[in-house]
Amino acid sequence: MKHYKTISEIHKGNGWAPPENPLFSINACNNACTLGNREFTSDAYMIGFKKLKSGIIRYGRTEYDHSEGSMMFVKPRQIIEIKDIEFEEKGFMILIHEDFLAGHELHHAIQKYGYFDYEVNEALHLSPKEEMVIWELHDKVKAEYQNNPDEYSREIILSHIASILMYAQRFYKRQFLNRTDMSGKTVTRFNDALGAYYGQGYLQTKGLPSVNSIAEQLNVSSRYLSDLLRQETGKTAMDLIHISLISEAKNMLREGSQGVAEIAYGLGFENSSYFTRLFKKQTGMKPLEFKKMSLN
Repeated sequence: MKHYKTISEIHKGNGWAPPENPLFSINACNNACTLGNREFTSDAYMIGFKKLKSGIIRYGRTEYDHSEGSMMFVKPRQIIEIKDIEFEEKGFMILIHEDFLAGHELHHAIQKYGYFDYEVNEALHLSPKEEMVIWELHDKVKAEYQNNPDEYSREIILSHIASILMYAQRFYKRQFLNRTDMSGKTVTRFNDALGAYYGQGYLQTKGLPSVNSIAEQLNVSSRYLSDLLRQETGKTAMDLIHISLISEAKNMLREGSQGVAEIAYGLGFENSSYFTRLFKKQTGMKPLEFKKMSLN
């Protein structure tokens, strides 16, 4: 697998003209913008917009959903596979080497955008109005990129990139609300997956359920799952796992036949002290206090 350390290497490897800036580039993706047929990683953030006619883009576990005009966001050292790509309409690819962000507030801010950890089938699907917003920002970035660089160039470019990322966050919120094939059903599917985990005895054999294991069952990335659940319930996937475990614990404590340590191990906790801390955090009292209160 090819790893590109610099943006110049990405350009050279794909037959593009050298970048105007060694740490940043913006590239038009028409029918010929294929990025080659290969698997690769890089030290750059990639922000792309495209409408695919045919071919495969894959990173993570799944193929890129090319049913609509979509944006994809790739962080450094994420494996990407591209094969036989043909675009329906114009698109673009923005490459930002991580060193370009050094010392800038966006270096930290970009890490809060969870969609860089989404799978490709969780791409951002834009409405026509949203496309216009993104293209306007693209044009501003491109104009500054092609202008003679000065002391303000980097700051102006990154300010527009920050706007693209913020709008993408807003548009994802809209997508969570509007794409009823996922949103609105996620909590039910999540709870069903948790129930199956308990029912198959995995608490005793595998320990506590993880967000990754549940997300894998639902065929989504863990970050996307948590963001969807937060949109629906105001709580993350881990919050809901903890709530579910404490609910199970309450039932077992009410039965009164098991001690606190036995219940903790039965629920997959490695030690009872962690169970006790989590129980008190969720209920405001220790398990033994809850048990005594329930039995009185």
